[in-house]
Amino acid sequence: MQSRRCPALFTSAPASGQGKTTVTAALARHHVSLGRRVRVFKTGPDFLDPMILEHASGLPVYQLDLWMGGEAHCRQLLYEAAGEADLILVEGVMGLHDGRPSSAEVARLFAIPVAAVIDAQAMAQTFGAVAYGLKHYAGDLPFHGVLANRVASARHAQLLREGTPAGLPFLGSLPRDERCELPDRHLGLVQAQEVEDLDQRLRRAGALIAETGLATMPEGVEFFPSQAPPLPRSLEGLRIGIARDVAFSFLYRANLDLLRLMGADLVFFSPLADAGLPRVDSVYLPGGYPELHLQALGANGAMAGSLQRHVQAGKPLYAECGGMLYLLESVTDLKGRRAILTGLLPGDALLHPRLKGLGYQCAPMPGGVLRGHTFHHSSIETALRPAAIAERREDGAAGEAIYTRGRLCASYFHAYFPSNPHASAQLFLP
Repeated sequence: MQSRRCPALFTSAPASGQGKTTVTAALARHHVSLGRRVRVFKTGPDFLDPMILEHASGLPVYQLDLWMGGEAHCRQLLYEAAGEADLILVEGVMGLHDGRPSSAEVARLFAIPVAAVIDAQAMAQTFGAVAYGLKHYAGDLPFHGVLANRVASARHAQLLREGTPAGLPFLGSLPRDERCELPDRHLGLVQAQEVEDLDQRLRRAGALIAETGLATMPEGVEFFPSQAPPLPRSLEGLRIGIARDVAFSFLYRANLDLLRLMGADLVFFSPLADAGLPRVDSVYLPGGYPELHLQALGANGAMAGSLQRHVQAGKPLYAECGGMLYLLESVTDLKGRRAILTGLLPGDALLHPRLKGLGYQCAPMPGGVLRGHTFHHSSIETALRPAAIAERREDGAAGEAIYTRGRLCASYFHAYFPSNPHASAQLFLP
């Protein structure tokens, strides 16, 4: 297959919290308003930013994660996007050079020029030093330019421009404006579906972006296909019920695609609103924010009973993080409010103000090892012994426990199914 060429830009920053999601979403919305088709990607294992980016672009957002998915997988995702898009945007994770692989490594591998977004509200000429370091820290990084965010005044913007070294394009500045900022909570940004004025925020941010050099269409980047073996249709005819509502929404698009490509029929349901499971062979309970909806979940005894009957019948149920919490006997939130839940797993969960788990892990699931990550603010107490323990990527230390009871499998671990299609299929096969 021949390569494809498409304008592309990689937005990054010196650190988290600089405003790169707002800028990326605003840039997508600006180009969409001009009639362009924009495909957006997110590096790293993030569920919340892609929700905002999907809302801004109107198209699905996928992860570009070299460790979870591999280079060939990421290359093919970009190649397919280049065949349909007028513009490809990639939002980085954390700081430009943070992590292994870092956003800089992803940008370099696929030759996508980087636009650095820097929160300039507490600096002047030092802005230029930070911009210079971002560009030159790791050598031959393709670099598009730098944008100053949260600028106080025209004079402030002038100081930032003057302090930017020659040869490093200054793309302009965005003012401090709370009407553009995206609200957040303990796991990150508030979900797109919960931000009532999201369109107004994006329109305003997009209008501001239109006045900067960042709005100029970037040069085309050449994207190449990768060869991957065809997927077996091992889930042909299988109906998988997937929880999807405001409490359970942490779903990778690539996971859903993989299940469909292996032949599964995906049926979505709401543990918050539905009185029972639809007619399904297997169930997938993803993560999300069940801790924010404990009373509603606890009050839906009909759904709890339906899940109990499903498991008692020996049918597969796979649960991740928040999905696992829903299977416990109870969960207690930060204010001490306790809800009785499904009781399919013995034990209780307690929410904490600080993170209790974070990072990439490998998980020995019943059908093989899956790659993924963990990110949670709760802990559980249970008498159930783990069937296996995940392994942390960084040091090989013990990671998240994996619990099984019959065909039920649950863990804090979030799996990226394309990392091992066979092992993923085994989670749902009767």
